[in-house]
Amino acid sequence: MHELALSQGIIDVIRDQAAAQGFTTVKTVRLVIGTLSHVEPQAIAFGFDAVSRGTIAEGAVLDIERPPGQAFCLSCEKPVPLPERSAPCPECAGHQLMVTGGEEMRVKELEVE
Repeated sequence: MHELALSQGIIDVIRDQAAAQGFTTVKTVRLVIGTLSHVEPQAIAFGFDAVSRGTIAEGAVLDIERPPGQAFCLSCEKPVPLPERSAPCPECAGHQLMVTGGEEMRVKELEVE
């Protein structure tokens, strides 16, 4: 379950930012997890709950944005939505797609005290 390690990474980011900015409590953690990122939001939430215990993020609400997959089709030369990695181009049914969005995972914002 790589989501547990990713959750620990989120705690590390929070700890680093708390040291740099001087906050003591995290109320909300806003994440961006693209639909093509191979990261399950439910598993992140479970892992975050476990690794945040005893930290300044304990009890914080996770707000997860799920940007959709996007690609550029090299066959028809158009930007297209990509619901999953193996999907063909919805315009020409080609498979020469370059992913341009939906792979990201990042901490977007922290609501702190």
